[in-house]
Amino acid sequence: MTAAGLIFSNIHDKCIPEMTARRTMASLPFGGRYRLVDFTLSNMVNSGINKVGIITHNNYRSLIDHIGTGKDWDLARRSGGVMILPPFITAYDNPRANQLYTTRLEALMGAMDYIAHCQEDVIVLSDSDVVCNIDLSEVIDQHERSGADLTVVTKRMNLCGEKESVGKIIVYSENGNITEFVEHTQLMCGEYDVSTNILVFTKTYLMSLIDTAIAHGYREFYQQALPAAMANSKFCIYNYEGFYATVDSLAGYFARNMELLEGGTRAALFGIKDRPVYTKVRNTPPTKYAEGACVKNSLIADGCVIEGTVENSILFRGVHVKKGTVIKNSIMLQNSVAGENVTLNCVIADKNVIIRDDKLLSGSETLPYYIAKGKMI
Repeated sequence: MTAAGLIFSNIHDKCIPEMTARRTMASLPFGGRYRLVDFTLSNMVNSGINKVGIITHNNYRSLIDHIGTGKDWDLARRSGGVMILPPFITAYDNPRANQLYTTRLEALMGAMDYIAHCQEDVIVLSDSDVVCNIDLSEVIDQHERSGADLTVVTKRMNLCGEKESVGKIIVYSENGNITEFVEHTQLMCGEYDVSTNILVFTKTYLMSLIDTAIAHGYREFYQQALPAAMANSKFCIYNYEGFYATVDSLAGYFARNMELLEGGTRAALFGIKDRPVYTKVRNTPPTKYAEGACVKNSLIADGCVIEGTVENSILFRGVHVKKGTVIKNSIMLQNSVAGENVTLNCVIADKNVIIRDDKLLSGSETLPYYIAKGKMI
């Protein structure tokens, strides 16, 4: 059974407006040298999916720059490969008088022309805020064996204490057939199966589902389109047991990055044989550690210059830490500079930030101090 991929790049931009004001969620830097879309793209490529469409909304210049021709993911192909899908591909893509989509279902309506031209048997949908390393070929195989119209990848999670929405709760019978989609609330406490928003559709069924939704004027995917079709369809689950996380807020972005400093998390994401995480390759020199520099339990990308102290932190490419500076529990994105005698704790410095000498900046784990892209302090 052959498969094509479809990625939503902007669906969750409102979750972290501080960092997505000038970029999509898909192109959000992560883990020192990656972008969030790298995990979703790598999951698809490692599973034999070599035709991928990325649905965009706005602010997707940085995404285009990162993806390029797709060669870094082996997707620079004459047939298939990766394709950026702008909001309007044809004059008929959006039934709402050429307005930008606001929901997942409207985004799918706008991608109908792309879906229709796919020759593959199934379409794998995925959001771009997902951090995991999953073998999608196993999901597709189960989808084929079960004869399902839709297979939803779920993750068993303990939701006690969750303040933010974590996605749709999946209710299913003993044979794995989905019976209901339930909205998460703060009152829920215990173990629940949560949708990862990784969905495997039979292509013909997905097109029929979208056509029916258009005919009935539906706008919501989980609340309207799927429940209306459930009675006459077969929806199944695939329970994923590996590492899974999403970026749902600025504090969540900080926490997910900090988790990479734990060896177990890094092994779960980057240590799986035959399933590497690909990203755009840049020709930059190795990091330079000056005499007297001190680095502990940190991820340091290439091209950095370290003259001070870095502890429990993540530095992206080209970061410069000058003499007398102490950086702890912080994230500095590409080409940022911390001047002399600077102290940072629980800080997120976006790209091209300059922090002048003798500054002391501190946030907390639940409320990190954020410095916007290109700012000087």
